[in-house]
Amino acid sequence: MTPSERASLRKSLRHRRRQLTPREQDAAASRLYDRVAGKRYFHCARRIAFYLPGDGEIDPGLLMAAALERGQLCYLPVIHPHKKNALLFVRFRSGDVLQTNRWGIYEPRLRTAALIPARALDLVFVPLVGFDAACNRLGMGKGFYDRTFAFRRRRHSPRLIGVAHECQSVPALEAQDWDIRMDRIVSDGKTYQPQ
Repeated sequence: MTPSERASLRKSLRHRRRQLTPREQDAAASRLYDRVAGKRYFHCARRIAFYLPGDGEIDPGLLMAAALERGQLCYLPVIHPHKKNALLFVRFRSGDVLQTNRWGIYEPRLRTAALIPARALDLVFVPLVGFDAACNRLGMGKGFYDRTFAFRRRRHSPRLIGVAHECQSVPALEAQDWDIRMDRIVSDGKTYQPQ
């Protein structure tokens, strides 16, 4: 797939998820919760990274609320101020003040005392634009998650779970050398694991 074909696919899939009504978005978030909340990998994780949805992304907020209630440590991504297209993870607690970054995405304030190295996370819920049944992920195109979790080529943790609407599924994605494959992808309709 050429870069222009990937850009075209990305545009089409983003449009598809933005077309979901608020009611459909809420129902999808609820189905995502039902698919994940009872899983051992979710219950056993102590340090979990979530994200705040935008641009039609599926909302993992119900899962984060459940994790906070159980006393699990929850983290949100923040754009790294010094490394290009990389993320830091900041602990989030109910009531923390959020601010918008340069793309208008909400994130917590960067506080050194609340940072955790990406390697120290147990579980990461990763947003995506598109995916296939082999758990290949198409992101927004800047490589934030691929750069941040590049160390995963040499180790198996943290567990990376891509989450999406089922309408973001495509028959096949050609993985690039720099792509980090997900351990599984959970949509509002199905769970995918690599063979």
